[in-house]
Amino acid sequence: MKTFDEDLAARLIDLREQGLYRELRRVDSAQSARIQINGQTLLNFSSNDYLGLADDPALKAAAAAAVEKYGAGSGASRLICGSLAPHHELEEALAAFKGTPAALSFSSGYAAALGTICALLDSNDVILVDKLVHACIVDAARLSRAKLRVFGHNDLNAVERILRWAGERHASAAETAIQSRTLIVTESIFSMDGDQAPLRELFELKEKYGAWLMVDEAHATGLFGDRRRGLAEETGIAQKVEIQMGTLGKALGSSGGYICGSRALVDCLINRARSFVFSTAPVPAAAAAAAAGVRFVQSEAGEERCRRLWANVAAVSAHRALARKGSPLAERRGKTAAIIPIMIGDEARAMEMAGRLREEGIFIPAIRYPTVARGQARLRLTLSAAHTPAEVAQMLAALDSVLNSSPPC
Repeated sequence: MKTFDEDLAARLIDLREQGLYRELRRVDSAQSARIQINGQTLLNFSSNDYLGLADDPALKAAAAAAVEKYGAGSGASRLICGSLAPHHELEEALAAFKGTPAALSFSSGYAAALGTICALLDSNDVILVDKLVHACIVDAARLSRAKLRVFGHNDLNAVERILRWAGERHASAAETAIQSRTLIVTESIFSMDGDQAPLRELFELKEKYGAWLMVDEAHATGLFGDRRRGLAEETGIAQKVEIQMGTLGKALGSSGGYICGSRALVDCLINRARSFVFSTAPVPAAAAAAAAGVRFVQSEAGEERCRRLWANVAAVSAHRALARKGSPLAERRGKTAAIIPIMIGDEARAMEMAGRLREEGIFIPAIRYPTVARGQARLRLTLSAAHTPAEVAQMLAALDSVLNSSPPC
C-alpha cells in the first residue's frame, strides 16, 4: 500500500493531467469591483456581491459596532449560550423582509441545506432535485436517506412522472401505517447558468400531488421581485412555498445562510437540524452586517443599486459576441440574471482563456468539473452594481479580444 502522502500525490497528478487542479488565490483587498491578486489589480467579474455591499460603509459600521458590544466570537452553540442579540435581530429582519412568520440563520448556505433537508426527511420519504442544483442540496438529499430522484434540468414532465410514482409509493406505505412525504428542491436562479426555474409550474405540481417545495433563492434574494425578496415573490408564489432558503453572502454582502418559513418549520429546525444544533454560533459581526444588508436592500438606496446592476446586465446581454460564443442568453426564461456563462467546453482551454483575461486585467474564473459537467467548462461572468459602465466596457473589449483570437467552441 502507498504511504499517505504518496497516495495523495498520485491523486493530485491525476487532477493536473485532467486540467482539474485547483489552488487558492490570495486576495489582498476588500471584495469590490477591483481586487488585488498577486500584486496585480484586476477588474473583478467573478464575485456574487451583486449589489456591492461586501465593502459598503453601512455594513462595515454594523459589523464593527457588533464586535465592540458583543466581541469577536459567539462562545458556544446557540442552544447553549451563543444565541446573541444580533442573531435574533437578523432573523426578525429576514422574516419581515421575506414576509414569513419566522426565519433561522446558519453559518453557511451549505449548513442551511444540510440541516434542513436532513431534519425534515428520512428513509420513508422521497426527494426530487433538479439536475443542476447546488452540491449542498445533493449532499443533503443523500445524507437524509430519503429516496433520491434527480430530474432533468427544469423538466416539468419528469417532475410529474416522479410525483405520480411517489404518490403510488406513499399509498402502499400508508397501508402499513408508515407516514411518507415528498419534497421538491430547486434553485430559483441557477448558480452556474444563471437561468430561472419554472417556479409557478413547480408550485402547481406540488399542489396537485400533495408535495412540499423548497426553493434556494441564493442568487435571487435582493434582486428579483417588487420588494426584492426573490424570484418566488416575482412569480407570485412566495407565501405558498413551504421552505425558502438563501444565503447572506451574495447580494446581502455578509456571510451565512438562512431558512424562512412557518414558525413550526423554524422550531423544528432549532430542535432537529444538526448543522445548527451542533455548531458554534456565527460571529456577531457577520449577523449584524447581514441585518444591515437586509435593511439596505429594502431602502431607496437598495432599489437604486438594483437598477444599476440591471443596467450593467442589459449592457452585457446586448453584446453579440457572447451569444456567438455559446452564452445561452437567448434561451433563458424571464429576466436575464447577473450570472452570464460563456461556454468553452474543454477544461484546459477554459483555464488558458481565463489566464489571458487576467493578463488583460480582467478576472473571470474558469469553472470546471465537478462544479459543472465534464466537457461543459465555462467562463462564469458575474456583474455587480459596483461596476461602472466604463468598467463593463473595458471588460467586454478584453473579452472580445480573447474570444476572437481563440478557435470556435
